[in-house]
Amino acid sequence: MTEPHVLVVPAARADALPELAAAWFADVAWLREPAAAPAPRARVGLFRPTAEPETVPGMLRLGERHALTGPLPVGAEQATAVGLAPGGAWSAWSIAPADGQPEVRQRRPASYDDRDGISRAFAAGLPEAEELRAVQWGVAVARKVGGALVADGVTPLTPDPGSAVDLTLYSSHALEPADLLQQVRGLIATAELGARGQAPDGSLTYAVRARTSYDGELLVRVEHVDRVPRALGVMEWRQYGPFAYRLSWVPQDPYELQTEHPSGLHLIARGRMASIVARLAAALQARVAGVLVDDGGFVATAEELGARIDGEHSGAQAWV
Repeated sequence: MTEPHVLVVPAARADALPELAAAWFADVAWLREPAAAPAPRARVGLFRPTAEPETVPGMLRLGERHALTGPLPVGAEQATAVGLAPGGAWSAWSIAPADGQPEVRQRRPASYDDRDGISRAFAAGLPEAEELRAVQWGVAVARKVGGALVADGVTPLTPDPGSAVDLTLYSSHALEPADLLQQVRGLIATAELGARGQAPDGSLTYAVRARTSYDGELLVRVEHVDRVPRALGVMEWRQYGPFAYRLSWVPQDPYELQTEHPSGLHLIARGRMASIVARLAAALQARVAGVLVDDGGFVATAEELGARIDGEHSGAQAWV
């Protein structure tokens, strides 16, 4: 019998977990809300609380079978063990089947290197179906808030928040290709129009590509879509629209996007291009309004966008 997976997040961000869960799963709801009362110590694999919890853990439904249970306290040694700052305030949440039935894992990974480290953590047998989605969601949340997922309560997965570069803006306004080209050229002078096409509904689809000598390529694809991410479903439809501006970075070696530990040169280029992608996204949003969604399927806030712009390479221009 495997231990539950454990999601460790900053305590200040724990209130956002239901919203983040609703971005991936249908019918997210509290089966039991956390209550302000003492609770007995809980054992979750690597996590054996060193102090009594301040609340009775709640249980949030994730999909049809799984539930997120917490918060559980996290001590300084536990935070250090999973690669997090020991001085911060953290809370732990277990991810496990609500019905108590064992998970099914039969397929072994074909490769043991992926961006999230999931294949490495489950080398003996990959999670399947809803468990896999729950694990992927936990890693995506850890990347967004700067936390960690402890697979089976034993193997820490601490994704680099800087690996999230791509953004998509959903808006009710579509820029003409020449207007978008001018906008991108304000950041990378080598930008040029790419392929144009026509969607089944007759709307124009097109791309702008901006190649650099050292940092790879910025690609902006504009299209009319008939489906939007689940995260937008809780919003008033007037806040976004059917036009998607997909901003993505294509590095010199695209394979490095799928590795858990990319090269130093990749990281330097990624830092520069993450800032440029965020600056372009902010400029487009100021011009055509809409809602930004990050590559984890979550709504990207103004604060998160500002943090990307003001990062280590915030003042850098791409090397062209």
